[in-house]
Amino acid sequence: MVEEEEEASGRLDFGEQGAGSVEGSVEHGLLRYSPEVWNALQARAPVVALESTIISHGMPFPQNLETALQVEAIIREHGATPATIAVLDGHPHIGLTLAQLHRIASGGRRVRKTSRRDLPAVMASRADGATTVSATMLLASQAGIPFFVTGGLGGVHRGGEVSMDVSADLIELSRTPVAVVCAGAKTVLDIPRTLEVLETQGVCVAAYGADEFPAFFARSSGCRAPARVDSPAQAAALARAAWSLGPTGFCGVLIGVPIPAEHEAQGAAIERAIKAALGEAESSGVSGSDVTPFLLKRVAELTGGASLAANIMLIKHNAAIGAQIAVAYHALP
Repeated sequence: MVEEEEEASGRLDFGEQGAGSVEGSVEHGLLRYSPEVWNALQARAPVVALESTIISHGMPFPQNLETALQVEAIIREHGATPATIAVLDGHPHIGLTLAQLHRIASGGRRVRKTSRRDLPAVMASRADGATTVSATMLLASQAGIPFFVTGGLGGVHRGGEVSMDVSADLIELSRTPVAVVCAGAKTVLDIPRTLEVLETQGVCVAAYGADEFPAFFARSSGCRAPARVDSPAQAAALARAAWSLGPTGFCGVLIGVPIPAEHEAQGAAIERAIKAALGEAESSGVSGSDVTPFLLKRVAELTGGASLAANIMLIKHNAAIGAQIAVAYHALP
């Protein structure tokens, strides 16, 4: 890849000097790489980062492990290399082996949910950590991986104008040169204010094949997206244009991929369950950090498990689109 592209994505020097093998991984500076990811980065081949919180905290075992393996397989099928990111024994890992994926998946909530804020503490205590969007973006950027696929983005919580409950994901997008491919933000969040914060932070936001920003289980949030891309090539060109402004001139890019139209009816039913669960949370006095766990549990109950199935479908769909964008980016002249 060209020099300016490497600088914009925060790419490390992947020469042999300074690299060593640690328990089947390749150690280079702070980071440890799976052999598959290390070889892909050395070859300047397309790599797509994946978070690990969705594995440890988003689904039950063993369904979470099965889903993680299926998502990685989808990325490979579309010509890219998957790099699931996590912290193991205090060491950030870029790409996980099957045994390491099993460790994160079976560890469940014993594996610490790790945002950018939590990385120093998890590393210093030599603990296991499942990286959220913000921590995954940070580590992906340091590893020289400019594309990252996830399910949904964090945002401004309802009432956030009073509570100041704003996800670190939004701030990370403003300072880290990684393109995040997701299904938008969940309707449990305040999507209009989420988009306002992204605008204030100068983040380039685009909807994929749509005019409106998606709302996870819903194809539309009622909020017009600032930009639109209709193909992997257009999304790749958008990212290239953003990063051509230089590491201090531009940072993250957010690409919202709507739920496939054939699943829209299922998504609408889940949205109704979310609204019902929100009302129950308010009437029961559930607040603060207890809201999200309450909503996830209640929505799964109200939908008979359909919300989990839809969540899995969404991350697989995003993985296919994200891999195609990464491949298109590496094909740019």
